[in-house]
Amino acid sequence: MRGRQLRRAAICLLAVGATVPVTGCGSGQEAVERQASGRGERARTASDAERAAAEKAALEAYSGYLTASRTASRRNDPHAPELSRFLADPLLTRVQLSIRDAKEHGAMRTGTLKSDPTVAAVDLDSDPATVEIQDCLDATGYRLVYTKDQRAVPGSGGGKHLATATATRYPDGRWLISSGSAHPDQPC
Repeated sequence: MRGRQLRRAAICLLAVGATVPVTGCGSGQEAVERQASGRGERARTASDAERAAAEKAALEAYSGYLTASRTASRRNDPHAPELSRFLADPLLTRVQLSIRDAKEHGAMRTGTLKSDPTVAAVDLDSDPATVEIQDCLDATGYRLVYTKDQRAVPGSGGGKHLATATATRYPDGRWLISSGSAHPDQPC
């Protein structure tokens, strides 16, 4: 049944597409088609605007996530309130556990983490809406060090590698980073 409806819709679209270029000058039909075309372009622009807004919000959430996690790691505070402003589970719990684990072992993260994120995919039709982000993280200046003497924890040196994250739009309209992965085996 659905297949028939899709075929009919495709045939109608092809028929309309074939008649638009043939329309003669000065016909009343031309004005109607021009109005219909204008509405379609406005609808497409609104969709593009929604997509651009989603991309912007997702990248802002990602940037907030990186900043909040660096700050919480530096303070050894797994329950820093800024984490929940930008993160959702399951990533929120993973980040909190990582910070807690470092704290329990007398370590913390210091230095700078350079980021260059881009949007890889946007799906506003899914429930919930998602934006996939790819990033080339430069962790060469970001180290895990012992809190007591600031010595680097052996094997904790970083390099440049690919990272991926998913931003999810929640019912309250906020975009939060809900999952993320580092890919140290994929340099960028």
